[in-house]
Amino acid sequence: MKNIPIALIYSRLLIGFIIIFLSFFHVNSYPILAITLLSVGLLTDVFDGIIARKLNISSEKLRRLDSSIDQVFFISVALATYIQCPDFFKSNLVKLIVLGAFELSTYVLSYVKFKKEIATHSIGAKIWTLILFATLIEIMVHCKSVVLFELCFWIGLATRTEILAIVFTLKKWTNDVPTIYHAVKLRQGKEIKRNKLFNG
Repeated sequence: MKNIPIALIYSRLLIGFIIIFLSFFHVNSYPILAITLLSVGLLTDVFDGIIARKLNISSEKLRRLDSSIDQVFFISVALATYIQCPDFFKSNLVKLIVLGAFELSTYVLSYVKFKKEIATHSIGAKIWTLILFATLIEIMVHCKSVVLFELCFWIGLATRTEILAIVFTLKKWTNDVPTIYHAVKLRQGKEIKRNKLFNG
């Protein structure tokens, strides 16, 4: 039972590589297969943490692993989507570079300050993941996205900015910090309440 969360985390890594494989070889019914696998990957991301907390085995190491594999998973899906829909990426190149730079900056700041990758698992980041999920599905189906992509871009910037603020605020590396408000309380040496189902 205690291996289930780790298995779910690593399954997401495998799913990401399978989606790239299917895209690269232009497999028939790729959108349906990719959306199905993307959905399964998202579910593993939801339930690995929930199960780990239920089994009382949620740890810093596990949360860091979860966060890192999340990145690889979504980069894999984005790469696969680029192979299928290169024109969308070319027409939105500037925004994608800006968004990618903000994402990268959160990791760079965390490594510079704490010598560890981020694992804040903030509420904002979870909301953005759902919007990113919906945006990727729209692109997979239509090779275009306007309203959803704009929403994904601006909320992505806002949530990355909050994560940067959280990392700046924390005195020591901490995983599962829901919001900047909670980061301020931690800096003041106060206890914070985390949702038992979704955070820590």
